[in-house]
Amino acid sequence: MKVNYFKYLLTLSICFFSFSVFSQKEVKNKISDFGTLMPIESASIYVQNTTIGTVSNADGKFVLLVPNQFENDTLVISSIGYKSFKTPVNEFDNTQEIYLEEDIASLDEIVLIAENRPKTANDIVLKALERLPVNMPETPYLQKGFLRHKERNRREFKWLIESAITVYDSSYMSSAASNLKINVDQVRKSYDLRDVDSLLTYTAYLKEKANRGNLMARNLRRDTIKTSNLVKAIKWNDTRINGLQNLFESKLNILRNANNNRALFGEDVLDRHQFRLDTILVDDDRKIYKIEISESHKYVNLETKGIYNDGYHAKGWLYIYYDNYAIKKLEYELIAASDAQKSRSKTLFDTKINHKLIMTFREYQDKMYPNYLYYETPKLVNVGYKPTKPGEVNAPDANTDERFYYTVQELLFTEIILDPEQIEMALRQPWDPDIFAVKPYNKDFWRNYNTLLESEEDEKLIQDLTKRSSLYKD
Repeated sequence: MKVNYFKYLLTLSICFFSFSVFSQKEVKNKISDFGTLMPIESASIYVQNTTIGTVSNADGKFVLLVPNQFENDTLVISSIGYKSFKTPVNEFDNTQEIYLEEDIASLDEIVLIAENRPKTANDIVLKALERLPVNMPETPYLQKGFLRHKERNRREFKWLIESAITVYDSSYMSSAASNLKINVDQVRKSYDLRDVDSLLTYTAYLKEKANRGNLMARNLRRDTIKTSNLVKAIKWNDTRINGLQNLFESKLNILRNANNNRALFGEDVLDRHQFRLDTILVDDDRKIYKIEISESHKYVNLETKGIYNDGYHAKGWLYIYYDNYAIKKLEYELIAASDAQKSRSKTLFDTKINHKLIMTFREYQDKMYPNYLYYETPKLVNVGYKPTKPGEVNAPDANTDERFYYTVQELLFTEIILDPEQIEMALRQPWDPDIFAVKPYNKDFWRNYNTLLESEEDEKLIQDLTKRSSLYKD
């Protein structure tokens, strides 16, 4: 009886310890502009001097799980161009909406005083690129993050994946293609109700894998191809278009890969981009340059293997800290500009914006680490009506709302690990970057994991997708 009693005490102690480890405070609210009362999207919400944080959604709303061990630390809510809001975590009021006031520095005053600083936006950007080896991580690190992958047409979501991932990076100066690893740790949601043109995808697959360059989809018969081969081709196409390796290792990881040959922000950056100083703002009490990105005299080319992905002009914004030239945020779009790319984009995607990228960085121990990534691109599926006559664009039965798809990938990094022993231990494990593989759902894991809060519009579309998926499975 005494033995059972001690067993009971031991079990109770273990349960209590587990509860205390995972005990957390939920911090949630809405962030709005004090002057306009409009929601502030992509504001940073984080615990000072830690890597715990999140961003606000399109409605200005957020939710953050903070372990109780940090309850006396400072919670910071900041957004570029606004005064920051700060309060101890344990004093945060979930019932009171947060209003941020604008905070803009005087551009004229700073330009007059700063005589030995760069005078033009082009020079400021070149200085920031020159200092990337100093401002970016120079030692190996791990990052934990939450990924939301969604694909939709103009009416509804067709595909949704939510995963927890780990990214390993050996340092900024190393090649991302050979020194960066990605692992999918857990999957929360995985719904796929897409309409896929399997013959079109299979044709591309054969061209790539079997070197059949002259093959056309109309020359193939669906009933002669094994379903397993079509599935393999679709998965191959998903990976090459939307695989995380492609996003991290390609030219679109603009700052991380700026030291690579033919990088978008490489030595010839001014041949494809021009920069204009718009103003100087304030971000968490630090001055920050707001710089406009525009086209130059050459097209931007992505040189994607097997896909015509060239002939763009760039536009967007760069936000660079005034004191150390560290890049805080990049907003970047590639717009079809060459005749060939404009024709291709209009016919296949019905949009001229082929790539839209937002990247924000967070300073931790004097280095800038990726914080939030948003990537959007149209996707060729060729469902619905296909014009057959020369010059024919539309017809009464053409349903463009159904036909044109686009993919959005959002990634919020929730933890940075610098400990060499933890990194070494992680590297000994197998790494699997496949975000499209369905994995078992771990309820306990997700109960204690920070995720991105969906906007109200997305939440409704996701609920609709889960209902349709359930009916489809039945």
